[in-house]
Amino acid sequence: MHVPVLIFPELDSTNSEAARRARSGEPGPLWITTKTQTAGRGRQGRAWQGGQGNLAATLLLSTHKPPAQAAQVAFVAALAAADMAADFVPSGRVTLKWPNDVLIGGAKACGVLVETGAAEGGGLWLAVGVGANLAGAPDDTPYPATHFGAEGRTPSPEEALEALDAAFAHWLDIWVGQGFEPVRIAWTARAYGLGQTASVALSGEAINGVAQGLDADGALLLRGPEGTVRRITAGDVIFGAP
Repeated sequence: MHVPVLIFPELDSTNSEAARRARSGEPGPLWITTKTQTAGRGRQGRAWQGGQGNLAATLLLSTHKPPAQAAQVAFVAALAAADMAADFVPSGRVTLKWPNDVLIGGAKACGVLVETGAAEGGGLWLAVGVGANLAGAPDDTPYPATHFGAEGRTPSPEEALEALDAAFAHWLDIWVGQGFEPVRIAWTARAYGLGQTASVALSGEAINGVAQGLDADGALLLRGPEGTVRRITAGDVIFGAP
């Protein structure tokens, strides 16, 4: 592994453990993983259902990038998770749904959650959580879900984390050294739903249009019926919506 790994039999959340360590002065880089999460969570406060044999891991990092740029690490993590998935399932079936879901055959297989805070001595700490359905997927989600074993080979969590670590190191080096543009280009090459109609829920408002791609900072560009393009920086995207 490129980065030290802490393995726990059980945690409330790997992101929560990373945040606790960051607040105690741990700068990272450090992977935190667990066999069982009792309070795993995803984006927008949702619960993340893991399950035995699946991967729950968080990479703790520190950065001096401004907060808006630091948030781009979510796209770095999504690319790394996609590369990891492509080690075990047919690569052509792996796509990325904005902002950072990894799909296999159009069904969600991995999720990314990034949380941040002020680091001791300046800058930010980043807790970059990755959950991957390796051996099983929940069946009560509002979206289709799948797991690696249904689409290819089921790796052990240790094998998956080793692949994720290598891919993360690759994309992190590119992002730190070259900026977001090569990350944006690589993400776009794997993007799901570009050119399709899409609906985004924002504060009770549904914005409909056609997904055009990523802006220079990672915002989703959505062209409305009247031809104007809106920048979407947060929200749930449903593709194929009218």
